[in-house]
Amino acid sequence: MKFTLQINQRPHTVDADPQMPLLWALRDHLGLTGTKYGCGQGLCGACTVHLDGQPARACQTPLSSVGQRRITTIEGLSRDGEHPVQQAWRALRVPQCGYCQGGQMMACAALLQSQPKPSAEQVHEALAGHICRCGTYGRIEQAVQLAASLQAKLHANAGKARP
Repeated sequence: MKFTLQINQRPHTVDADPQMPLLWALRDHLGLTGTKYGCGQGLCGACTVHLDGQPARACQTPLSSVGQRRITTIEGLSRDGEHPVQQAWRALRVPQCGYCQGGQMMACAALLQSQPKPSAEQVHEALAGHICRCGTYGRIEQAVQLAASLQAKLHANAGKARP
C-alpha cells in the first residue's frame, strides 16, 4: 500500500505494509538512519520522532496510524545543526557512543516546545523511558537546561529584530 508521509517538511511516498513500523519506513525505505532501533518495544526511546510536535516511538507506530500528521526526525530538527538542543549537546559533549542521543534530543526538543523553562523534575519526567547505555544522564539533563537558555536567548534576539 502507498503512503504519502510528511517528513521533515517534505512529502515522501512509501510503498509498504500498513502495519510496518514507521521506524523501518524511515530507515529502510527513506534512508533516514538517525532514528535508531533500540529495543523494538518502545521502551528505550532510541526511535523517538515527533508526530505533530509530540514525541512518539517510531518502532511502535504503524504506518497506517500516521495519516497526515507531520513527522520530524532528528535529521529534520534543524537544517544546519543549530537547534538549541543540538548546540547544547555539542557544547557539553553529551554523547559517548551516541546511539540513544537522537531519541534523547527529540524528547528534549518536544519538552522545550511545551515548557521553555523546564524544572529538573520536568526534564526527568520527559526523559523517563529513554535509556542511555553509557550513563550520561547528568550531562543530558545539563544540556536540556543549557538548550532552554539558548532557546530563550534566540527568542529574545528575534523579538529585538522586529521593527
